[in-house]
Amino acid sequence: MKILVCISNVPDTTTKIKFAEGNASIDTTGIQWVINPWDELSLTRALELKDDAASGIKSVTVIHVGPATAEPTIRKALAIGADDAIRVNSVPSDAWFVATQIAEVVKKENFDVIMCGIESSDYNGSVVGGMISEFLGIPSVSAVSDMKFENEKPLMIREIDGGKEVVTVPVPFVAIVQKGIAKEPRIAAMRGIMLARSKPVKVVEPTTVDPLTQIAEFEKPKPRTACKFIDADNAAQLIYLLQNEAKVI
Repeated sequence: MKILVCISNVPDTTTKIKFAEGNASIDTTGIQWVINPWDELSLTRALELKDDAASGIKSVTVIHVGPATAEPTIRKALAIGADDAIRVNSVPSDAWFVATQIAEVVKKENFDVIMCGIESSDYNGSVVGGMISEFLGIPSVSAVSDMKFENEKPLMIREIDGGKEVVTVPVPFVAIVQKGIAKEPRIAAMRGIMLARSKPVKVVEPTTVDPLTQIAEFEKPKPRTACKFIDADNAAQLIYLLQNEAKVI
């Protein structure tokens, strides 16, 4: 069986974001790009499954929809242990566009398992995985916190109130994973970094599709107001501020 791991190229969480073009786009100058954290954990679990001979997983491929500037991030995924990569040569415009491109690749390559992080750390849309499964007409399982195979049968664990839920679906399927799918992201060793240089990155041209959404404007959150200290004996003032300023009660 073959696993396809979808990865996003996102700004490092410590990056200070600046806007350009009238706050309609992000100024990418000086941004440190990384693999989306949920996708990195997804990749780690996929590689753990491949390492387990009983799972039946023979290869792990990563896919990214983005321009050539994203290749360092793709190479990092290869250094971590992915066998090969696919890059759809286009600037991702919205989730609909990204999901369409990935679905078209899967139709041609016939992957058995498609793994997606539950969301990206930049736009937090949480919709690409579900869209991919709909476009392909295959089942999807969301909020997967663990996944294993028994006799090549997938078993996925989901955290629910008061316990855990074990779900199985026929292959192929989409697994939308969250924290817990792997304890820690796998770190690239020097040997992996050297091997990544020669691993294949297949570049495919995008399918023509119109995006369904458009960003009108970005806006930074308002600065936090100064902290107010209330005398311990003045409960009335505290209640007043919580009701009329903080508006939490």
